[in-house]
Amino acid sequence: MSPMKLCVPGDKLCSVEDCIPGTGVYLRHGYIYSSLAGYVLKKNEGEELPVISVVRETEAQLLPDVGAIVTCKVTSINPRFAKVHILYVGSTPLKDRFRGTIRKEDVRATEKDKVETYKSFRPGDIVLAKVISLGDVQSNYLLTTAENELGVVVAHSESGAQMVPISWCEMQCPQTHVKEFRKVARVQPEYLQA
Repeated sequence: MSPMKLCVPGDKLCSVEDCIPGTGVYLRHGYIYSSLAGYVLKKNEGEELPVISVVRETEAQLLPDVGAIVTCKVTSINPRFAKVHILYVGSTPLKDRFRGTIRKEDVRATEKDKVETYKSFRPGDIVLAKVISLGDVQSNYLLTTAENELGVVVAHSESGAQMVPISWCEMQCPQTHVKEFRKVARVQPEYLQA
């Protein structure tokens, strides 16, 4: 496959003697023209001549949607909410960076008034959350961890060691044995990797 070049509708790509038309192109007077703005792809698929096509993007962009389970990294916390960067939707990594907010009242399903953000998350934690709203003017997605399967899945202690969950609200450092509060996710067996 040759390197991709950009084209706009109406660009003359090549003669019909040089290539076979694929998708995103049209024939006119013995030449192949682009019908889309995008990238030119030439592929040899076993025929004598390569197939020429125009594609808009090399891969489609996935967006977080309401109800989707996302993996995110906590960037900052304050008494009212935790700010996160969304890294994955399901098991698909995102090309672009999306921001999210987990409000204090969306951390857990019960005793919402007793939730303290700093006892649930710390900057650097990896969290499983569910999208509940597409957010506000600042383009933040609103997220919740108010299910047993949602919450912190990876956290590091101050000594830098990966902490081990010991209950739904605590994790412990395996080196120093110091316990820290977190809203721990109960990871389902099908998501555990051997």
